[in-house]
Amino acid sequence: MNWTESIRNFEVYMRLEKGMSVHSIDAYLNDVQKLRQYLEIHKIAKGPTEVAYDDLTRFITFMNELGIARRSQARMLSGIRAFYHYMIMDEVMVEDPTVLVESPKLEQYLPDILSIEEIDTLLSNVDLSDPQGHRNRAMLETLYACGLRVTELINLKISYMYLDVGFVRVIGKNNKERLVPIGEQAIHFINLYLEGYRNAMMNVKPGQQDFLFLNRNGKKLSRVMVFIIIKNLCEISGIRKSISPHTFRHSFATHLVEGGADLKAVQDMLGHESITTTEIYTHLDNAYLRETVLSFHPRNQRKASLS
Repeated sequence: MNWTESIRNFEVYMRLEKGMSVHSIDAYLNDVQKLRQYLEIHKIAKGPTEVAYDDLTRFITFMNELGIARRSQARMLSGIRAFYHYMIMDEVMVEDPTVLVESPKLEQYLPDILSIEEIDTLLSNVDLSDPQGHRNRAMLETLYACGLRVTELINLKISYMYLDVGFVRVIGKNNKERLVPIGEQAIHFINLYLEGYRNAMMNVKPGQQDFLFLNRNGKKLSRVMVFIIIKNLCEISGIRKSISPHTFRHSFATHLVEGGADLKAVQDMLGHESITTTEIYTHLDNAYLRETVLSFHPRNQRKASLS
């Protein structure tokens, strides 16, 4: 039995025999689709009845590498367990591959992820009356909108911003380039920063003119400065978790996956696999990534304040 047929039968079972809500059914189906996507990404040609314990443990390792929160991993594994419980009950399979798979331990990793509400609180507490406020808001919006590493953030250049089509050119590890979609919220605050502060700076140091985020002395922001900005903002916002710039990257990946985004799209946006790009305006892969962000990123799913 192939994946499509198995998932369809599982959906019918949940709807007709279990009487589950549409929301719960969608969540379980999304969990099973993530396992299917993992197998496709790694070119593992296995149907649902062929999945083994080792495949599931490697799937969890892959989710760890993407930075998906342990709580999200545990919930995802719960949905996959339910799927295989159904497969056993329906006598499609005899052995359940999930039996020996341990759920991720939650307590060690909870501080590493910000909730959507905490992200909103942090961003709304940036003081836009401060001379550096618009820079800080634009910087954090970009960090969360694109899932960037802190080094990638501070090395962003104005010439790398293709805001008219909603993409940012990022130079990642080992100088690998990728194009990452960026949402309207981040674009809005980048434009406010550029028009209201960055373009008016008179003390930009030689060689620093193209860097997007500068300090008050006209130099590229340092990694340490980004950490300090986030730490101070957490204190103002009353958030007691241990937060770093990388937390925004983990939160980006977790919120997209929880929202239903395709694993391959999230993997590409994080830069775990290089995207070959030749023409930003026509490349179909890039269009798909942008549609993923517009559809599943929390900052694009509801009308947040632009003030």
